Amino acid sequence: MEQESKQKGKFLRTFIKERKQVGALAPSSRFLVKKMCDKIDFNSAKTIVEFGPGTGVFTEELLKRANPDCKIFVIELNSEFHSFLKNKFKDERIILLRESADNIDKILQDHKIGSADAILSSLPLAVIPEQIKKRIIIKAFDVLRKGGVYVQYQYSLNAKKLLELKFGSIHLNFVPINIPPAFVYTGIKS
Repeated sequence: MEQESKQKGKFLRTFIKERKQVGALAPSSRFLVKKMCDKIDFNSAKTIVEFGPGTGVFTEELLKRANPDCKIFVIELNSEFHSFLKNKFKDERIILLRESADNIDKILQDHKIGSADAILSSLPLAVIPEQIKKRIIIKAFDVLRKGGVYVQYQYSLNAKKLLELKFGSIHLNFVPINIPPAFVYTGIKS
């Protein structure tokens, strides 16, 4: 309970300070975490990428579900969240990087990884500049293996068209028990 309280406080302080990098007032609810992680096939996943982990609520669930030989690339641009995550997670499966998500192709290449099985994104697309946002989606699509899944949540439907440009059909879910309620977008690379 104390850890959860620390996470919420850290999240709110960083939200106030870094409005262009943090899109929420509080960490995601367990309902949103479950809905998003349920989209990933953990039985076969060898490489999972997480964009914008914040305080790591999705990262915790990824670690619980991932196989012992799965690599989890955790990409966090915000320096405060990066430091927080560095102290929080000591699991060998995590590769934590303070990078921009639009460098994912180079990141995987540098680690000699050919493709990702899944990408889970908490990036606040609504506040990311248009060119960077497009680059992130294009590169995310490019690094996914055929049949790989991209899971993104947002608080509006604004990102739907952008994701459809790359993924074609997007599956949409709604999670009302979250602050604020969230839409979950799922795209599969065909």
